[in-house]
Order: sequence, then structure tokens, then C-alpha cells
Amino acid sequence: MAVNVSGGHDERLWRAASPAIALLVALPLAALAWQAAQGSAGLWSHIAVHVLPQASVNTLLLLVGVGALSLLIGTGAAWLVTAYDFPGRATMSWALLLPLAVPTYIVAYTYLDLLHPLGPLQSVLRALLGIADPRDFRLPDVRSLGGCIVLMALVLYPYVYLSTRAMFLTQAAGLLEAARTLGVGRRGVFFRIALPLARPAIAIGTVLVLLETLNDIGASEFLGVQTLTVQVYTTWITRSDLPGAAQIALAMLLIVVLLVGVERHGRRRQRYFVQQRPRPMRPHRLRGAAAMLALFAVAVPVVFGFVLPAAHLAWETAIRLRQGGGLSPQLLSALANTLQVAALATAITLMAGLAVAWALRLAQARRRARLQAISLRVAGLGYAIPGTVLAIGLLSALSWGDGAIDAAMRGFGYPPRLWLMGTAAALVLAYTLRFLVIAIGSAEAGLARISPSLDQAARGLGRGATGMLGSVHLPLLKPALAAAALLVFVDAMKELPATLMLRPLGFETLATWLYADAARGAYEEGAVAALLIVLAGLLPVVLLARTGTRLAHEGGAA
Repeated sequence: MAVNVSGGHDERLWRAASPAIALLVALPLAALAWQAAQGSAGLWSHIAVHVLPQASVNTLLLLVGVGALSLLIGTGAAWLVTAYDFPGRATMSWALLLPLAVPTYIVAYTYLDLLHPLGPLQSVLRALLGIADPRDFRLPDVRSLGGCIVLMALVLYPYVYLSTRAMFLTQAAGLLEAARTLGVGRRGVFFRIALPLARPAIAIGTVLVLLETLNDIGASEFLGVQTLTVQVYTTWITRSDLPGAAQIALAMLLIVVLLVGVERHGRRRQRYFVQQRPRPMRPHRLRGAAAMLALFAVAVPVVFGFVLPAAHLAWETAIRLRQGGGLSPQLLSALANTLQVAALATAITLMAGLAVAWALRLAQARRRARLQAISLRVAGLGYAIPGTVLAIGLLSALSWGDGAIDAAMRGFGYPPRLWLMGTAAALVLAYTLRFLVIAIGSAEAGLARISPSLDQAARGLGRGATGMLGSVHLPLLKPALAAAALLVFVDAMKELPATLMLRPLGFETLATWLYADAARGAYEEGAVAALLIVLAGLLPVVLLARTGTRLAHEGGAA
């Protein structure tokens, strides 16, 4: 019996929602180009001569340094915990993910306090050396390009570690054992077999690191590195020059396009075909000094990327609470603002992501999915766009929206006002556009695991597109959507660049509270805000660790 898949009215609405959401994502980019064109020729030349050269050099050096160091740490750690067995290996395989819970601006904030000339580390060292005057002994200043590279790599390397370890786990042991029988040593197996096979995964992880580095504003500014991102924020906030900020943002967008192109190229080469499920490699047992050296190598990034920052924040928070400082009403208000905006953004992001993925599934059933497939790709661009670039584009787009809404509302007697710009709605929209790809990816992956025969059965029973989604697919999608909600919620809590530029006047989140605290050079309540963000960030890290552990067990049982 043939099943009618032509679709009713509700199905046409679902299919129309996907390109509409994609247009909403593309609108800030069009507004960015329009705003940049408003600058005069003199402004373009001033930025090209006095702003872009130094900021571009700093940005390029930061990207190269963080990318290279993250690649080295992530790939090395992934190979050690996959190819070798040593005491603590099982613990370190998931502990290496913990730095993901610490945003870059928090690790910079923490080490500025830890390594301050009057901070705990240098004070202890001077006491041990019998030196009383801080001017007689001082460690190198962490406020430098080199310090920024090291600190950011310590919290961003897990992106490389995740993708590379997944590739190492799926590599067939037969290939590696064949190389060993041909006389290739363990070092040769890594460099000549394992590393070339894992190159696409390494490229993808490294591009994610570079995109996060480009998006950073807090760590770079705290550590005195004037990057393009910092210049966009300074040009708009300090100089009130929106066209100039838009022009710098366009330069950043070119870098994003280049990085995304590299990622696509790497993924295109990630095609390996095997007839049977590959047998994973058996880890080589290390003993004695070699085992201790391997444990030390994988423990160093965990200690400096998570343990020390988290312990210092917990210690500072405990001291404040023990001294009766408590939490100020302003910090509690920032916490409430953070939770409310993040929760609302999460709900809207999930609905929009589900709409895009569902529209694609409906269109695939009719074998006319080209428009929905393109829409899905466009809708997922937001995560690749740095928060500052997205915010600059949204400022112009929101001003257009405010003009249209104001003109309509005046007919009902409302006085002129800003309806979107300068409100929490702008923040929610920015978070939605930026993290929409997480919801789309989770919904699409969840739908891919549901057999099309269920769709055909539901249609045969007279279910429309909406009824089929609600009664058949949503119950099966709950785990995937719950994981996506957790990731979006935590990312929204941590987002700093877009929040700084779009928040309403006097509106603080935990991230902006911490930023203001560090900008003042005060660390009283900033540690409390930072600790709350880190604790929230631990939730998706635990989820990732459980997923990775399950995959490792499945590979071991293959």
C-alpha cells in the first residue's frame, strides 16, 4: 500500500520554518556588512593603518600558539591513554576533559590572582627563600602573549583530545600489528600509521580550538593582548564607533571563513571503509619509570588546567564565607539573571533546532530536501561566528526591528521606545543564534536513529506532521534533547562577549560580574561567580566523560 507523503498544511508550515530560521541567522551577517559600509573612506584607512596591523598580528600569533600547543597536548594525551596502560590511566582518560568546565576568561582571572606579586604562590616562594620585599623576587608576568597562549591552551586542548581519542579508539589493531611485524617501532607506528589516519580528527579539533580562541575576549583583555576581538569591543563600547567595530568584525569574519574551510577540508578526507567492525588496539603495559612518566605527562594539563584554578576558587570562596561575607544582593541578582536568560534561551534554542531538523526529515521523505539541507547548514553557522561579531551584526538588525515594531505600536497609542535593543530579549536572541547548532545536531542525530518505518506507520494511521512529532518522535528524542539542553544552558551561562555588548543597562550575569570584578582589579566576589560557572560547566563534562567511557568499553568488547 502506498503511503501519501505529500504533506498537509502543518507539514508545509514545518518545511517553511527551516529557511525562516536560517534567514534569521543570516540577517546579522547582512546587517554587519551594511553597517561596515556606513563608515567613510577615511575611517577604513584609519582602521587599516592604525588598528588592524597590530591587532591582526596579535590575533594570528595567539591562534598559531594556542592551536599548536593544544594540538600537542591533546594528541599526545589521546595517544598515551589509548595506546598504553599505566596506573591511573582509566581515571586520566576522563579527567583530561575537566578543563572544558573552566572558561578561558576564568582561568586567566584565576592565574592573575594566583601569580600576582602579592598573591599566594609568590608569597610562599618568598617565605621559603627568606625574602621579605616583593621587589627583590618576582616571577615573570603572566600578562603577556606567551602567558595568554599557555593558559588558553590548558583549557582548550580537550577539543583536540576528544576528537583524536575517538579516532584512535576506532583504528583497527590489525593495521598497527601489521606495521609492528614489518619491523616498525612504536614511535614509527604512531607517526607513520596512527597519526596520518587521525589527521582529519586532529584538524577538526584544532579548528574548534581556534574558533574558541577567536571568540575569547576576557582572557585576552585580562592578560593585555590586544586582539581583533578586544578591538571590536573597545571600538564600540569605548569610542561608540559602530561602523568601525563592524569593519574590524568583518576582518574577523574572513578568518572564520578560512577556519571553517579548513575544517570542511579535514572532514571531507575522513572516509575509511572496512568490511567488519575493527578490533581496537590492545594497550601496551608500561612499568616503572615509564609508567610514572606517562602518568605525569597526562596529569600536568589536568592539574594546571582544572585542579589548581578550581581549588583556588573554592579556597577563596570558602574564606569569604567563613569571614561572614556571604553573597551580596547584587551577586544573587546576577545569578538569577544568568539562570533566567540561560533557561529561556535554552527553551527557544531547542524548539528552533528541533524545527530545523524535523523540517529536513519531512523534506527527505518527499525526496525534496535541498532547501532544508541548505537551511540547516546556514542555521548552524552561528557557533562559528565569534560573539563580538554576532553582537555587532545584531545591533544593526535589532535597530531595524525596533523601528518596524515602534512604527506598528504607535498606531495603538504606545510612546516611542526600544522594544528589542537594550533588553534581555537581545541576549536571548544572541544565545539562540550562537548555540542553535548544538540543538540542531542533537535533534538531527536523534532523528537519524529513528526508523522511517515509524513515520510511514504514523502516516498510515492518519497522523499529520505535528501529531507524528508529538506522539512518536518526541518521546524517543528525550535523551538527545536533554543532552542538548544541558550543553546550551551551560554555554549560555558562560557566554561573555555577546553578553557584554548586548546586555541591558545595569543588567549583570555571572560572566559580566566576573569581568567587571577583574577589570577593577578586585577579586572579592569574582571568585564566587567564577566557581558557580565552573560548577555548572562540570555537568556537560561529566556527560561527555560518561559517553567517552561507554564508547571505550564498547570498543574494548568488539
